[in-house]
Amino acid sequence: MSFDVVGLAESLAGEASATNERRLLVLSGERERGYAALESVLDALPVAITATTLVGPDDRLRCEQVTQAHARKLLGTTQAVVALDVHDGLRPNALGTVTGAVDGGGLLVLLTPPLESWSEVQDTFDESLAVPPYSLADVTSRFRDRLVETLYAHRGIAVVDLEAERIEDDGLTRPAPQRTESTPPLEAPADASFPTAVYEACQTADQVDAVGAFESLGAADEGTARAVVLEADRGRGKSSAAGLAAGALAASGEDVLVTAPRWRNAREVFERARERLVALDRLAESASRRLETTTGGCIRFRTPTLLVDDGSLDGADIVIVDEAAALPVRLLESLLAADRIAFATTIHGYEGAGRGFSVRFRDRLAERDHVVEARTLREPIRYAAGDPVEVWAFRALLLDARPPVDPLVADADPGAVEYRRLEHDELLTDEPVLREAFGLLVLAHYRTEPNDLARLLDAPNLEARALVYDGHVVSVALLAREGGLADKTRAEMYEGGRVRGNMLPDVLTSQLRDESAGDPVGIRVVRIATHHAVRSQGLGSHLLERIRTEFAENVDWLGTSFGATARLLSFWRENGYRTVHVSTTRNDASGEYSALMLAPTSEAGWALCDRHTTWFARRFPSVCADTLRDLEPDVARLALRSVPPESAPPVELSDHEWRVVAGAAYGPGLFDVDPRPFRQLAVRYFLDDPDAVDLSAREERLLVLRALQGRDWASVAEGLEYHSTGQCMRAIGEAFCPLIDHYGTETALEARDRFRG
Repeated sequence: MSFDVVGLAESLAGEASATNERRLLVLSGERERGYAALESVLDALPVAITATTLVGPDDRLRCEQVTQAHARKLLGTTQAVVALDVHDGLRPNALGTVTGAVDGGGLLVLLTPPLESWSEVQDTFDESLAVPPYSLADVTSRFRDRLVETLYAHRGIAVVDLEAERIEDDGLTRPAPQRTESTPPLEAPADASFPTAVYEACQTADQVDAVGAFESLGAADEGTARAVVLEADRGRGKSSAAGLAAGALAASGEDVLVTAPRWRNAREVFERARERLVALDRLAESASRRLETTTGGCIRFRTPTLLVDDGSLDGADIVIVDEAAALPVRLLESLLAADRIAFATTIHGYEGAGRGFSVRFRDRLAERDHVVEARTLREPIRYAAGDPVEVWAFRALLLDARPPVDPLVADADPGAVEYRRLEHDELLTDEPVLREAFGLLVLAHYRTEPNDLARLLDAPNLEARALVYDGHVVSVALLAREGGLADKTRAEMYEGGRVRGNMLPDVLTSQLRDESAGDPVGIRVVRIATHHAVRSQGLGSHLLERIRTEFAENVDWLGTSFGATARLLSFWRENGYRTVHVSTTRNDASGEYSALMLAPTSEAGWALCDRHTTWFARRFPSVCADTLRDLEPDVARLALRSVPPESAPPVELSDHEWRVVAGAAYGPGLFDVDPRPFRQLAVRYFLDDPDAVDLSAREERLLVLRALQGRDWASVAEGLEYHSTGQCMRAIGEAFCPLIDHYGTETALEARDRFRG
């Protein structure tokens, strides 16, 4: 095979253009050779420099350049040629994003070290996996080994060895000539209210269906909140569909506000909307970020943060959120203040951490009053179905990883499963097990992303355990070894230095000021996921029990951190984990405050856990009245219930304070005179959870909202559905009656009996 890189690139580009597919060109070898070859290729291809992007550390070419760390800027955009320089390191997240930014007929170019020795090169991403006490020498190269194997195994991928001046694989698929068959034009639904010209611009039946869903926003009944959710893999035309619908809505006089992580993510929406308004002869004025119609409607862009900070959604009739999966869940929740709103998001592919939309936000949306129209676009538009680069990327990054189908695991229960250690080498060689295990993690957790695949295969501190039924993974846990840190490392952490990994010791040390917290060795459960078909069968608890049995003799503690919900707190509490901290800021991806919990397994672990549960019990009430004032009441009460009673601070009320509490509960006294003793008593109740006191869930929420968080009477009464603030005030007095009966001193009981008569 002759060595003509430029000719090969021209052939690949020609084939890609003829088939509306994409091709991948790997330039393997020394970095300067790679750039020399790339420049020759770009000079030869009929591609504008504005249609080319370099993703790499240096601005080496005349085209747009972004670093891998900022590759997310490419979401929602496409280019004819994208080159990715991985000589300094490869971030799997960036690879996924870059792959999705190549348009149909386009070319993706990878600049790599020599493939045969790439595994020997330790790069900046490897450094991120070398968490103390491990070193860079402990990091393996299984992810890169697997990636190289996929490059050689998949069609449409050309591999060039620049050092040997040899084309190892030309990547040409030599497709049969494309048959040009006329397809019937797509038609508008019979009952469509949008103009026919809008539907005529659709390229697939999926797009017609998606645009039709937007009609519900224009025809919203007064007082009925409505939402549209569009989900699709990259390249399916969801942004185009949103743009067509935005044009139709603005043409009818609606004020449509479009938001996205960045303006460039929303550009496709505006381009499609502008085209339709011109076709409908409804475009009055056009600017880059604002379109006005002859009917008084408009389409305008604002960033989501400004939109939420404004508080009024800027007076828009309809809000459209593009690339919704790339936004924090909490911000998406704030946007639900809009009565008419649409979300367009990617389901598999390249956003990675954006699974917060699917895993968490869809649940929140279901709890709201919006009537939801959901559509999924499956047929590709940007490139042809079966595009080789998409097929390769999905396998290389496991973007389409899936758990086993339901019937294969429907009968799994704790008595029928096998506990297995998923060895790193086994995961590399057993693709079905890897896909099932990773698929469970992807579907169950909002934070699972392509980077996690590399961590699973290469990070020395990570291990995986699973429950297997009839050869199929039904529950999986990703575990991280933490702690066991040297004195110098612990001191650095205590003094504010950044130490990779060791999340639990880091928080306990740097935030909670416990310099010795990094000494005991622990296992943190980073993720745990159970197949949806067999949830509530005890498999998750069984897996945790087996993990404890395996590791208890060799570590000091087991721990976890997660976005705190009442359901998850209950699950971990039932499995013997104790709350040691609740973060004071919400996680961007989950929209939740994070809970940290420990389950001690040794004397050193018990000492660590005991002091932190005690400190937590003492500080949590004050934090609830301050930075955690918006914490969900069920989360607050379960966080306290997950602390052992012996960690509870004593109830130290003066005789006068007991009379204040008893007077408010049994007599004419008032809670507002002195809330502090009420707070002390409520905290002790939640920590003790005494059998002798039987408060309803509503009464417990009342104690959290008013006694712990100090929310105003009106909002508490409304939230708990009391008829009036007066009824709410009487209810809190009644809730404290059994607490006085249980905890009250002689003085308190005398005051009680006086009012009892």
